[in-house]
Amino acid sequence: MPTVDVSGVPIHHEVTGSGPPLLLLPSLGADSACFGLQIPDYATGFTCIAVDLPGAGLSPPLAGVYSTVGLADLMAGLLDALGIDAAHVSGLSLGSAVATHLAARHPGRVRSLTLNSTWPAPDPTMGVRLANWVALAELLPSVADVLVLGVFPWCFTADMYTARAAEMREIEEFVRGLPPQRTEDFIGHARAAADHDAGAALGAITAPTLITVGARDEVTPPRLAAMVHRGVPHSELVVFEGLGHAALNEGPATFTAATLGFLTARASAGT
Repeated sequence: MPTVDVSGVPIHHEVTGSGPPLLLLPSLGADSACFGLQIPDYATGFTCIAVDLPGAGLSPPLAGVYSTVGLADLMAGLLDALGIDAAHVSGLSLGSAVATHLAARHPGRVRSLTLNSTWPAPDPTMGVRLANWVALAELLPSVADVLVLGVFPWCFTADMYTARAAEMREIEEFVRGLPPQRTEDFIGHARAAADHDAGAALGAITAPTLITVGARDEVTPPRLAAMVHRGVPHSELVVFEGLGHAALNEGPATFTAATLGFLTARASAGT
């Protein structure tokens, strides 16, 4: 797993496949494995660059405060370090917030933009949810415990805990086997999500944009995705029926078909 230095910050990333570059930015508490169910299909037509954001996976933490704007600028620096002029960019949840600012602040670097489970700024319900996860992180022994006991019940539908309980246990076990994240970095990322405000940035996005959301998403519900859709010119919105915040895990075939179809169309169009 290669590492490059970006403004003094080592960024670990996984490169898979061949074709136009596709930068994959993970969700809160996740690392480069976030899009693991999609990469085998994505990699047939794209060079996938799955990133460990600073303070997650094998990327060391930042010295200062985390913000979605600051992380976006680091991702632009990562493209520089990799010699990539422009890439297709896809982010999930926290990764989508970072991708939003990357596209708005560095428009020439983003060929297409996919924002999954996204939001323009937290509404009161989302703000309380994030504060609750921070409080749990201060109490529980590990970030993996926070994810399994506090975050996942809001990210997956009830079906995953009943009819698909074995799959849910596999996801929980997988997360517990990942490189552990420091509590302070999880909290820093959660606070970056809570402070995220893309209201003024959405109109500056020029890249073709796909926005996806689960119809049963309780973290970033469809009403928030619709606000992003209205704010981003020439964007399209896809709602996944029956799925929640973690649609890429709960309905991987549905999620992959929609996002890969968009990426392939954009690549074929030369964007």
